Amino acid sequence: MVLTGYSWLLLSAVFLSVGAEITITPQPAKPAEGDNITLAVQGLSGDLLAYNWYAGPTLSLSYLVASYIVSTGDETPGPAHTGREAVRPDGGLDIQGVLPRHSGTYILQTLNRQFQTEVGYGHLQVYEILAPPVVMANSTALVERRDTLHLTCSSPSPAEVRWFFNGEALPITIRLGLSPDGRVLTRHGIRREEAGAYQCEVWNPVSVSRSEPINLTVYFGPERVAILQDSTTRTGCTIKVDFNTSLTLWCVSRSCPEPEYVWAFNGRALKNGQDHLNISSMTAAQEGTYTCIAKNPKTLLSGSASVVVKLSAAVVAMMIVPVPSRPMEGQDVTLTVPGYPKDLLVYAWYRGPASEPNRLLSQLPSGNWIAGPAHTGREVGFPNCSLLVQKLNLTDAGRYTLKTVTLQGKTETLEVELQVALNLPSSHQDQRHLPEPEPGTG
Repeated sequence: MVLTGYSWLLLSAVFLSVGAEITITPQPAKPAEGDNITLAVQGLSGDLLAYNWYAGPTLSLSYLVASYIVSTGDETPGPAHTGREAVRPDGGLDIQGVLPRHSGTYILQTLNRQFQTEVGYGHLQVYEILAPPVVMANSTALVERRDTLHLTCSSPSPAEVRWFFNGEALPITIRLGLSPDGRVLTRHGIRREEAGAYQCEVWNPVSVSRSEPINLTVYFGPERVAILQDSTTRTGCTIKVDFNTSLTLWCVSRSCPEPEYVWAFNGRALKNGQDHLNISSMTAAQEGTYTCIAKNPKTLLSGSASVVVKLSAAVVAMMIVPVPSRPMEGQDVTLTVPGYPKDLLVYAWYRGPASEPNRLLSQLPSGNWIAGPAHTGREVGFPNCSLLVQKLNLTDAGRYTLKTVTLQGKTETLEVELQVALNLPSSHQDQRHLPEPEPGTG
């Protein structure tokens, strides 16, 4: 009897032997797509007539890959043949350029000369060469302790997944939530130390592929707002500054992003949006409380710090200082009064001794000043006791007297000698500097 085509399949249904010892083993054991593999067979017994290979869970004609006649070497492809399979004389099955779709259960059915059949089962797993996955985030900029992070590792391959943070394997913590397949990472109430680069990696026994990093920013603050002077924290302190010297205050905080800054002086906002404030020339008018307010535009939180700035005790004593110190004819001069009383009630300036005929002007409690008998129309008074004398002439030189009265009735008198330099025309100055002729010449 000669067996051809599928004719012996009908016989196999009658003479199927149970309890076969046939084993099927893939070689290599963990093939990658594109490999040439062999399903090697062990445990064949007896004088065999034919082999049937099936790629499926049952002995169904639809799963038949090929039939092979041992005596002639004839092979007949079945419905499940993909064009890559070939039956070996020893009963094994070669598959050229194996693909992931070749994965699954394989059955070998044998027929001996007694028309008895045996079957053996094996499993083939073909692993993909993995393409890089992609990390997708619900947002890459979150607010600390308010927002939740969701990261998804997107890959078409059914591979294992692991996560990396800043290039290191991500530790599994209580706060780290992973989906059962490991592809979705969740962090509730994100924290600043969790800002950085996230990657996921897919892997199988033959291939590993990692995603490009996705960078996460976590907004926080401002915290620990402080005012510094020369790198020293001054928050809540009193800073003593010498008269007419400069002072720079710096506002610092812990914040992401860098906060917006607002400065205030005695509760009134200043036109300064920088992280520092300059006081170029310290006077009594600049004494008070300076406040820095830091505002984070992302978290919508703010913080503040304050310092008190005062003139040094060494210059609190009242004095008269002309500015400029040696004015010239035609210039303006201001007689400044550092250390003037803060509880000032009234003051008066005099040209010479403090007597009514010599009075230039007086300031009233209302803040306005009135001219006196000696007023020339060129003098102006200010609330800080300063006196401006405009367009000086040589007759303005001499003694000036200031008299102050405080709310407590304390009276104090100060005097200053003002010098006015002659402003000579340039031709006169040139003649003054010509050398005198030597004796015997001319």
